[in-house]
Amino acid sequence: MPTDTTPTKRSGTKEKILKVSTTLFSQLGYKGASVRKIASEVGIRESAIYNHYKNKEEIFLEVAKGIFSSPFSLSSEEIKELATRGKPFLQKFALQQKMLTFDKTNENMFRLLMIELMQNKELRAQFQVEFHEKNIKVLSEGLFIMMQNLLIRSGDPMMVSYEFLSTLFYIRLQITLMHFDNLSTNALSTHFEKHVDFFWESIKI
Repeated sequence: MPTDTTPTKRSGTKEKILKVSTTLFSQLGYKGASVRKIASEVGIRESAIYNHYKNKEEIFLEVAKGIFSSPFSLSSEEIKELATRGKPFLQKFALQQKMLTFDKTNENMFRLLMIELMQNKELRAQFQVEFHEKNIKVLSEGLFIMMQNLLIRSGDPMMVSYEFLSTLFYIRLQITLMHFDNLSTNALSTHFEKHVDFFWESIKI
């Protein structure tokens, strides 16, 4: 019996739409990246886009989810294993944030999302879930394990997570703004690592 490959094809097309859209949004902005341009770059008819997404905003929100999502995509067991080592857990988290910050496409999208956040309520809700809540959850889980293993001082792991994440976010925002004005960020390139060192010294036992 022949195998139906339609779902696979659709999945591949949808993935290509997201990839092309990410590039176009980062280069042209939300208004400049029309559905027609996206379809043209993907190599399909404009009407075919609507087999996967109902409008441009839905495409944009799906792209944003990928940009906002935590880069720390580890299972609970992997988080537990890494957190029992203490500082390496924070180092890996910060390194992945740094890699996203200096990735050109990701940086352009991040800049665009900062603008659109002020105008799109659904995007703000998504930012809250995909970036804030998920990152805080991952960090809290790891920090709680460190507290249990007497690697760091006891406290509210959620509040400690806020402290750690907020500085990383500020560094990312500062670098993005400086790049926008074509300013050198060489002096900031080691701030992620310096933040981890400083933070670890303030919480370790």
